[in-house]
Amino acid sequence: MVSPISDQAGDAGGPQLRSGEEQQRLLDDITTLFEHRISFNEFLGFRIQQLDPGPIRIGFQMRPELIGHYLFGRLHGGVISSVLDVTGGLAVMMGIAGFHKEENSEQILQRFSRLATIDLRVDYLRQGIGKEFLAEAEVVRLGRRVAVCSMRLRNDEQTLIATGNANYIVS
Repeated sequence: MVSPISDQAGDAGGPQLRSGEEQQRLLDDITTLFEHRISFNEFLGFRIQQLDPGPIRIGFQMRPELIGHYLFGRLHGGVISSVLDVTGGLAVMMGIAGFHKEENSEQILQRFSRLATIDLRVDYLRQGIGKEFLAEAEVVRLGRRVAVCSMRLRNDEQTLIATGNANYIVS
């Protein structure tokens, strides 16, 4: 007898889950988009350290172009808020990909076009001093219209530089 509910993954006729090959294609496509096609991220030197599983991690190195206070060589506050924002957005993107496991890379990237920051709060806790920095983000809530993220930025000595919270529109 055929079950009247056949829209769950694994049921005959239901949606097929993304294959391992398609998942890798998605990770590669997101990495290329994030690191090279978004020129701002490329200019700042943001590099994906971890996409899946666990928290999203974005790393970058200190460079003279990123200094906000020339006497002390501190990281510019705009760079800090930018890395927190894009790390949060990337975490939401991966959350969406995890929710829509039946969609291929192209479909997930199309959803990315609707993602936008609603608001962002940054708490600057310490001076942005370091040679390397690592931002990480986790989705706190992923709704149909709005996602909420929590983000942190640390330097190469594991000093917590800043934290952030943001809301993103996802539809």
